[in-house]
Amino acid sequence: MRKVIAAFNTTIDGNCDHTAGIADEELHQHYTSLMNNGGVILYGRTTYQLMEYWRTFLEKPSEEKPMNDFAMAIDKIPKIVFSHTLKHVDWKSAKLASRNLEEDVRELKQQSGKDIFVGSRSLIIQLMNLNLIDELQLCIQPVIAGKGLSLFEDINDRTMFKLKKTKKFTNGAIILYYEPAK
Repeated sequence: MRKVIAAFNTTIDGNCDHTAGIADEELHQHYTSLMNNGGVILYGRTTYQLMEYWRTFLEKPSEEKPMNDFAMAIDKIPKIVFSHTLKHVDWKSAKLASRNLEEDVRELKQQSGKDIFVGSRSLIIQLMNLNLIDELQLCIQPVIAGKGLSLFEDINDRTMFKLKKTKKFTNGAIILYYEPAK
């Protein structure tokens, strides 16, 4: 059975805006490895469209190898996009979801293969409310943003988690690996 893993960046004060964190070489390497070891990543429309930015590095590589490596990894991993407004996606490794989030995720979990990553705030919230998240990988950035989107708005029920491990980065970021407490 595959695990559903919510891997997300947030600031100390819980802001999950992609511009609030510190994207350095070490973090790009971490997320490149994560993508290279995943089976599929789930996106909502907004995050999918933000991630399309990385396609530019395939056409015109950066002088920074970790950014190019991440662009290749994010290009390779299959993507399922949940959207009520998009009619098509043109990224070769992406497809629009054909069913609702709960049905697709329950089916994906039953399949053999590598883990399922969730890369959109809205999907994380929905899957938390459906009790379908098997692991949280929260990368806490050493920044207080002061404003912005909170990662865990609109969660229906209190959920307890157990810390499995941590990973520290030289820039002060830390990843907390949690699983729901049984």
